[in-house]
Amino acid sequence: MSMARTADPGPAFHRVLARSSIEVIPLKGADETVARMPVERPVTITCSPKFGLDRTLEHVTCARRAGHRVVPHLAARMVVDRRQLRDFVSRIVDLGVDDLYVVGGDGATPVGAFSEASDLLEELREFDHGLRRLGVGCYPEGHPKIPDGLLLDALVRKQAYADYMVSQLCFDAGALADWLRMVRDAGITLPLRVGVAAPLQTRKLIELSLRIGVGQSVRFLSKQHGIVGNLLLGRTYEPLGLVHELASQISFEEQAVEGLHLFSFNQVEATLDWLARASGRSPSGLSPI
Repeated sequence: MSMARTADPGPAFHRVLARSSIEVIPLKGADETVARMPVERPVTITCSPKFGLDRTLEHVTCARRAGHRVVPHLAARMVVDRRQLRDFVSRIVDLGVDDLYVVGGDGATPVGAFSEASDLLEELREFDHGLRRLGVGCYPEGHPKIPDGLLLDALVRKQAYADYMVSQLCFDAGALADWLRMVRDAGITLPLRVGVAAPLQTRKLIELSLRIGVGQSVRFLSKQHGIVGNLLLGRTYEPLGLVHELASQISFEEQAVEGLHLFSFNQVEATLDWLARASGRSPSGLSPI
């Protein structure tokens, strides 16, 4: 999917691009890659039952030492108890982190007392944690296991504690625009960071998306015109068309779209190059080793 030439969508569009963050999975070698990124680009670092919270903390530590603004993820289902929560938060705050993204988590069974994001958010309110911003997840294209009504109820509860929301990986600009209007009408005022896939070979994108549990979005992508050809030819998916289409359907300013949350799948250099091109700049890439 090539980057189409379109009319300049205006300053709000460019502000959203400028405020993009790049999500990194704490796999082996990812910390070295992040250390070579330009420091002005915020980095979010995921957590998962497979790697544990210590792995997340290790990568947060490396990224902060390299001078990056870091937003760790914290999954409620991975936190054993109040003591572990306070220890995790204390450690990231000591590193200079002031922004935390709280999610429910993918674990089938909670390891402790917290089963969803709102449980952790309520507990965070009970102590002086030192964090400036708290983010929560949202699901414009639905959730495979949770009805839409319950998702909205949960978002209403989380809004009382949060400062912004981050959407699941999305490929359908129309569905995202419709959902955003709906939740605004329902009283959700949290600024939105739109979750989109960074440039990646189409086949690899589908494989990885299914692996991390966003099959519903992938089903939409698979129905799009030309996807079979892109798969056969090994072409790369890139998100500019999606962002342009979203900008044509809603006002980023009126709907409080704060920025993009780029799922890089650890293809960091390609993500940085795409951001530069989409913003009309020359790609800078990673610093040399």
